[in-house]
Formats: sequence, C-alpha cells, structure tokens
Amino acid sequence: MTPVDLWAFEKKAWKNGRARIAGIDEAGRGPLAGPVVAASVILPPDASIQGVNDSKQLSPAKRNTLYQLIYAEAVSVGVGIVDAAEIDRINILQASLLSMAMATDNLRPQPDWLLVDGRFSIPFHLPQQPIPKGDTLSISIAAASIVAKVTRDRLMVQYDLDYPQYGFSRHKGYPTRAHREAIRRHGCCPIHRRSFKGVEAPD
Repeated sequence: MTPVDLWAFEKKAWKNGRARIAGIDEAGRGPLAGPVVAASVILPPDASIQGVNDSKQLSPAKRNTLYQLIYAEAVSVGVGIVDAAEIDRINILQASLLSMAMATDNLRPQPDWLLVDGRFSIPFHLPQQPIPKGDTLSISIAAASIVAKVTRDRLMVQYDLDYPQYGFSRHKGYPTRAHREAIRRHGCCPIHRRSFKGVEAPD
C-alpha cells in the first residue's frame, strides 16, 4: 500500500501560486458538554515535524509533544472556541464551522488558501478547499486537529475543577457511561449542551 503524501495538498497549492496555506480542523462535535474548539495552522514548507497524524490516532502524550512542536515551527496558529450555549442556539454543525472561521480569523499573517477538514466550506472570505477525512490526508489539517484536541482537552480539565462531580478531566464531556450517570444524579451544569440527547436539565 502506497503511503499517503501528507504534503500533497499543500504542494499543489504552492505550485498554483499560493504562499500561505492554512489547515483547519475542530474537536468536540460529539460531547454532551463543553465547547467545540477549532484550530487553523499555517506550516512553512520546510517544517520537519515527525509523527503528525489525525489526533484521534495519537496517544495523549504524543499529542502534547506534537502540540509543542507545531507551535514552535508553525508560521501561525489560530484557535476558535464556541461555547455550549452558542452550540444550543445555532446547532453543532454551524458552531463547528463558526469555530473554524474564528480560528482562521485569528491567524497572523492571514493565509491565502484554506484546507478545511470535512465536506463543508467555512463562513470565511478566503478561497478554500473542503477535504473529507482531511486530517488523514493533509499535514496542515492534521496539525490543526492536534492543536484543537489538546486545547479542548485542557479546557475540559479546567472545567473539572469547577464541576468535579462530572469527571470532565477523564472523559472530556463525551457520552461515557460514567458521564451519563453523573448527569442522571446531578442534572446538567452550565457547560452542558442542553440540545443534545441525553442531557437532562436539573430539577
């Protein structure tokens, strides 16, 4: 099986005259609690970060190591965060796309081409290419997936200090059996997504 060239999309964009290509991904569409977090990453052509892959394929320790390397080597990194209340207001798909637009808006310098994980374009004024399963096909998107995942996990560890009864530091808000049981016992807290099935309002 021929290995995937994770630089293929970036190389094509550079060949077509683009100078700064941003890969964009999000973390946290599935949890019952917490924000959705996106990252947008511009890597230089000479970046030499080994082991970058879809964040879901990496251990927490490996993600944390790569997170530091990505910040050290990237031209720019932007992060966008949309909280649970906004997710409930506009739905998780729109919140995910909004978080990716926010992350891209936070890049300095701004990119001139966007590689977006998934099937949808984001609400942003720059030219872009949606790539299904992009976090396994583009190094820039994979780097963004790592930054988004690590950032979100760290936020959930902080939320665990505020709401220790839910175990957010362990499951990061995902619908585990322990999390569902904690919701059943305690009701929901301010960072729960009340529009999601399985989240019950407190009595």
